[in-house]
Amino acid sequence: MLFSVLGQIHIDPIGTVITIMVFSASLIIAITIHEFSHALGAALLGDKTAKRLGRLTLHPLAHLDPIGTAMIMLAGFGWGKPTPVNQENLKPGPRPGMAIVALAGPISNVTASIIVSLPINVGLIDNRYVGLYLFNGNFSNLVAYFAGSIVFWNLLLATFNLIPIAPLDGFKIVLGILPRNLANQFTKLERYGPFLLLAIIMMGYIAPSLDMLPKMISPILNAMLVLILGGQR
Repeated sequence: MLFSVLGQIHIDPIGTVITIMVFSASLIIAITIHEFSHALGAALLGDKTAKRLGRLTLHPLAHLDPIGTAMIMLAGFGWGKPTPVNQENLKPGPRPGMAIVALAGPISNVTASIIVSLPINVGLIDNRYVGLYLFNGNFSNLVAYFAGSIVFWNLLLATFNLIPIAPLDGFKIVLGILPRNLANQFTKLERYGPFLLLAIIMMGYIAPSLDMLPKMISPILNAMLVLILGGQR
């Protein structure tokens, strides 16, 4: 993300800087909401581990991971500190409890997008700023640009995390849904998840024509954008 946007800095330096700042701030907000909701979900289900460690807060510094934050700037995606959860304390049981806690993250991002999109849906903010667009330098549109960015990055983070590959939330959600015997088999894939996810991400940089990530994310992301924006896409 940083490199592609920086390619425009000689054309529009102010717009480029604002784009990077707004994109980064929006993703940091999305990550903070996401990780806070994991902590809240765990606390409501009986596990206070995250609360004791100061993670039940909306303060971004409690949730940001140094490498994940750097990746926001370098690659246009990132991650927060994993929210610590003792699944044995979860009232529905370890597997269903973890599935609920995992689902709380994406649901919170979708909810945030719905709330921020309300001014768009009533016509107070132009919906054309929802997406990956370079800021055009018109400061009268800065609020609309920021709101559109928050909507987009929250939905992107939610969609990305629903991919059923460890360590993403989708993996834990699938574990909670599968029958026990299938879940036991699926658990064996967990150790390979991070390497598979990294390979999928890096493929987009090594061989753009073989980039799988947009194919996995775009259909769901676009569908949610249409639903949340009232069919305005």
